[in-house]
Amino acid sequence: MRMEFPQQQKPADGKIIYPPGVKEITDKITNDEVVKRLKMVVKTFMDMDQDSEDEKQQYLPLALHLASEFFLRNPNKDVRLLVACCLADIFRIYAPEAPYTSHDKLKDIFLFITRQLKGLEDTKSPQFNRYFYLLENIAWVKSYNICFELEDCNEIFIQLFKTLFSVINNSHNQKVHMHMLDLMSSIIMEGDGVTQELLDSILINLIPAHKNLNKQAFDLSKVLLKRTVQTIETCIANFFNQVLVLGKSSVSDLSEHVFDLIQELFAIDPPLLLSVMPQLEFKLKSNDGEERLAVVRLLAKLFGAKDSELATQNRPLWQCFLGRFNDIHVPVRLECVKFASHCLMNHPDLAKDLTEFLKVRSHDPEEAIRHDVIVTIITAGKKDLCLVNDQLLGFVRERTLDKRWRVRKEAMMGLAQLHKKYCLHHEAGKDAAQKVSWIKDKLLHIYYQNSIDDKLLVEKIFAQYMVPHNLETEEKMKCLYYLYACLDPNAVKALNEMWKCQNMLRSQVRELLDLHKQPTSEANSAAMFGKLMTIAKNLPDPGKAQDFMKKFNQVLGEDEKLRVQLELLISPTCSCKQADVCVREITRKLANPKQPTNPFLEMVKFLLERIAPVHIDSEAISALVKLLNKSIEGTADDEEEGVPPDAAIRSGLELLKVLSFTHPTSFHSAETYESLLQCLKMEDEKVAEAAIQIFRNTGHKIETELPQIRSTLIPILHQKAKRGTPHQAKQAVHCIHAIFHNKEVQLAQIFEPLSRSLNADVPEQLITPLVSLGHISMLAPDQFASPMKSIVANFIVKDLLMNDRSVGNKNGKLWCPDEEVSPEVLAKVHAIKLLVRWLLGMRNNQSKSANSTLRLLSAMLVSEGDLTEQKKISKSDMSRLRLAAGGAIMKLSQEPCYHEIITPEQFQLSALVINDECYQVRQIFAQKVHVALVKLQLPLEYMSIFSLCAKDPVKERRAHARQCLLKNISVRREYIKQNPMAHEKLLSLLPEYVVPYMIHLLAHDPDFTKPQDFEQLRDIKECLWFMLEVLMTKNENNSHAFLKKMVDNIKQTKDAQAPDDPKTNEKLYIVCDIALFVIVNKSTTYHLESPKDPVLPTKFFTAPDKDFINDKEYLSLEARTVLLTGKPKPASVLGTVNKPLSVTGKRPYNRTAGSETGSNVSGNSEPSSPSGNKGREQGTDASETGASENEENPVILLSVTPAKTEPVKNKEVNSEQSAAGNASAERGKKRAAPADGSENMHQSPEENQPDEVGAPVPPKPRRGRPPKSQTPGSTEKSSEAKTGGRGRKRAAPTPESPGELLEAANIKVPKQQKDTEAKKAPAQRQMDLQR
Repeated sequence: MRMEFPQQQKPADGKIIYPPGVKEITDKITNDEVVKRLKMVVKTFMDMDQDSEDEKQQYLPLALHLASEFFLRNPNKDVRLLVACCLADIFRIYAPEAPYTSHDKLKDIFLFITRQLKGLEDTKSPQFNRYFYLLENIAWVKSYNICFELEDCNEIFIQLFKTLFSVINNSHNQKVHMHMLDLMSSIIMEGDGVTQELLDSILINLIPAHKNLNKQAFDLSKVLLKRTVQTIETCIANFFNQVLVLGKSSVSDLSEHVFDLIQELFAIDPPLLLSVMPQLEFKLKSNDGEERLAVVRLLAKLFGAKDSELATQNRPLWQCFLGRFNDIHVPVRLECVKFASHCLMNHPDLAKDLTEFLKVRSHDPEEAIRHDVIVTIITAGKKDLCLVNDQLLGFVRERTLDKRWRVRKEAMMGLAQLHKKYCLHHEAGKDAAQKVSWIKDKLLHIYYQNSIDDKLLVEKIFAQYMVPHNLETEEKMKCLYYLYACLDPNAVKALNEMWKCQNMLRSQVRELLDLHKQPTSEANSAAMFGKLMTIAKNLPDPGKAQDFMKKFNQVLGEDEKLRVQLELLISPTCSCKQADVCVREITRKLANPKQPTNPFLEMVKFLLERIAPVHIDSEAISALVKLLNKSIEGTADDEEEGVPPDAAIRSGLELLKVLSFTHPTSFHSAETYESLLQCLKMEDEKVAEAAIQIFRNTGHKIETELPQIRSTLIPILHQKAKRGTPHQAKQAVHCIHAIFHNKEVQLAQIFEPLSRSLNADVPEQLITPLVSLGHISMLAPDQFASPMKSIVANFIVKDLLMNDRSVGNKNGKLWCPDEEVSPEVLAKVHAIKLLVRWLLGMRNNQSKSANSTLRLLSAMLVSEGDLTEQKKISKSDMSRLRLAAGGAIMKLSQEPCYHEIITPEQFQLSALVINDECYQVRQIFAQKVHVALVKLQLPLEYMSIFSLCAKDPVKERRAHARQCLLKNISVRREYIKQNPMAHEKLLSLLPEYVVPYMIHLLAHDPDFTKPQDFEQLRDIKECLWFMLEVLMTKNENNSHAFLKKMVDNIKQTKDAQAPDDPKTNEKLYIVCDIALFVIVNKSTTYHLESPKDPVLPTKFFTAPDKDFINDKEYLSLEARTVLLTGKPKPASVLGTVNKPLSVTGKRPYNRTAGSETGSNVSGNSEPSSPSGNKGREQGTDASETGASENEENPVILLSVTPAKTEPVKNKEVNSEQSAAGNASAERGKKRAAPADGSENMHQSPEENQPDEVGAPVPPKPRRGRPPKSQTPGSTEKSSEAKTGGRGRKRAAPTPESPGELLEAANIKVPKQQKDTEAKKAPAQRQMDLQR
């Protein structure tokens, strides 16, 4: 309601009339009297209404008098309050007209009334009701609206708003709030607009600092803005436009709080910002990173707010915001990632939009961002698993292998928490548990990582989140029992390895304590130091750990009580509860109250956590056995836990088997052994085998303490050794040998009937007896070595190995699954193993049996596995026998007395198994060699075999070989560092000493037939570099100079294998020159002084002749150029698979037209030559297929220009001739197909009759390396070809369908056909067989 200014102010006489009973109010009377009289005036005006025209006229002079300076400036607050109440009533009574005409007077009056409203602050004041009446009156009448006509009304409104916001507090009731709102909203809604200053007076209450100071003012502003949204929205939009777009921060003092205000306004009522949002999109694209960061922070809150619909209502802004996930400014990306967590929790529907951006950020170069991506996903996942999709969990999974420890740790701990919540506690049902069932496997897989930090964290996670150690024993073991049953094979291996590592560390600590019991001596101190270093390697930050372990060792020496506690902790009989007490006691003793953060104590805690038995003790084993019994009886919760009963029993036994290695003492109870006896009687082969092994590991006291168990066990073990599976038989023999005192009698009762019943005509029944006999002769050689000799001579060799009774499957496959191997071949493989075990038991060669055995094994390799050469045996069975023979020679080499008698020729034959034509043979043999080398059981010369892997056609095999070399070299170097005594055996330990063996092996490579053939030289260089690259990575102790001197020294000797053969020595010197060429080209320190004089193995090299000085260079200048630059050459069938030394162009790479199977046909066979440690030939290796090489891939068929085939034929003939003269050196590497093609080809009779024009046919198939060139087969297949490979025997793939079977890798073709091919494809070169 607007008031009008009246024309007339007072009666003509101007006399002030007071209400009845009120005397005149002047400055002459006291304040009390003024108050008394004013109260009566207030009462009079209060009772008047707008219709009392006479009274209005009568009291008009009084009304004007009350607005005089005397009243408005009166120092007495009671007077001012009463005057204000009177003025408020006057405005009510005279509305819509005002009795005051002067604008200045009106301004003074309203500012006066505003000042009086401050009295509202104190609700307990006796005058509060009058203040409230004043507020109610002016609000109801809308008295302030009269100010709209004043020029400086804004000053009055700002003062009013500020006053009201300052006095509002939590003691005010709803009516006070309502009147204030009415008063302010009427000013906003009925005015001509809201000025910036007035808007500021409202908005300032929304700023966090003010909001926290006066919550009621914030609430009042909030409701006011909601009520006046229609009017005030344009004013707000204008304000933000000025600040955000035009950059006019001076328009308001609140400019710096613009983003806080937007956030609050959005929370109050989104329509308030209808016009502001597009301005934020503009700001998101600002060039100023800090500005973008501020906008991103703001929008993150707006989009992420609980009920916000901004993302759906404003898609352009949402998309623009998502773009900031890829911002160049790191803090912006970080802010976006942090926002994602709230967004996922509050707006699951936006997860799809966020996933792609989080994927990119999970690979962010900034560690903090990758870390926060994990935190974001895990936080949402912990709230509700449905909020995170599989993709998001996949990002966390990836980050468990991050290069930064902080990120890996966050990812692993996050996954562990999800596993505990959803799999262990089943907080969201089976579906959720299934969704994250992969976590347990993934976490355990991380134990394979090299970092000790990773291993320790996996152990901690296992003890706290997977099988929580604080559970009761039954519950804990149930958890472990079913966890073990659900793990994948690799996770099981990792868990077993974890227990093994902890057990080894316990042993180390036990040995350290034993050293403390011995008298002090220099040797004792040295041994103690060695133990401390070993223990420190099992703790985080080994450098610091060494110092802390020395300190801990010192404390142990001084504190006997501490030693007692530690001995109790690692005692085999220590229970989990005792362990907990011991750890607390040791920690208490080492704690220092004055030092809150004690890194020494932290390190000792790490050690105690690793060695303390937190899961397994006698009680735990007993609980596991009870669970196993329930599974056997069918009363367990197997199905409920999602594990089939059979799987539960098998995995339960496997678990007990593993624990029997690490905690054997905990098994010693009649109850446990009774249950295991039940398992021995079960039909499941694996279950019985595991049970026997548990007896073997834990039963040392059965004979003396549990006679009843003994009497039941012995007949079962005898039965298993005679008629069980091969694995059961092995374990039964070892079990008898391990736990019984009268083992000789027991083993004889098995040996004699088995040795009498051997019958080669029934190979199915031979395998178990062969296994048992072999292990008996190995474990008790004094008793059984002699009787075995006649069995070996008369039965094993003559009757079994030298006879082929059955005809093998002629499907041409190079490998078949284990279950398809013929019983006869399986018996032969076990017969070879028996020979080895028999010899390993004797450990001497007095009877020359080892020589005979080695000759037999060599013959097996030379004949490609077909010892009788009757061609009855199948290709896949031959592969098995070659593998067995190669493995047997390697196994015998581990025994020094047999290693001495293995000739260089026999070593070379076994080495070539790593280049076998069959992928699986190469794979298994390489792994066997690697495992034995890593355990330092094999002589160093066997490491040189890996240099031949440079020729492997399959990329993953080469990569595996390189990893094996790296591991072996690091193991040997570490061993030398840790063992001072090792320096006396450097010749057998120092990795650099592998070079002479490698040079000798490559000099006798059957492929190396022409000393000046560039292609062959390049192959030799590849093999040398394959080894030298790994050896020369670090120039430790000037090893490059040592290597060069070693090769120089070899050139001054002769080949001990044929010292008087000039050709053999020339090949040796050429390999030396290539090695020198590689070392000189790859090292800048080779010319320095060698740290020591190399010693050469006399078995392979003669002593240097003082009269013989070999300074000749055996490589021509052209040959050096070819080796350095990779001059173009036609690709051989065994095409280059490794990198030459220096960089030239990349190999051209063309696909044949119509090829759908990815053959690598190279128009130019020049090898690419990357230098350094870059990956080998990415393009041509792309189609390598790993283990399916022999099974699934169509064969490669090559067209070769005639000009290149003639030398190949000559070479083949020469090879045959040299093979006849030097059979033992040249034989043993199998060609992919003999000359007549019968072994490697399976096609129709019409196709199988090539016209052998111009190619002499040798009487027997050549038993060496395959020829270097490969001739064409059937041209119709060329479009389907996949690359085959470079191996000793050509890796012969088998097509997917039997009808397409064509294994014609090395088949000779008629000359006419060659000419035809040459005309058809004159430009086509040989195919590069890289796989």
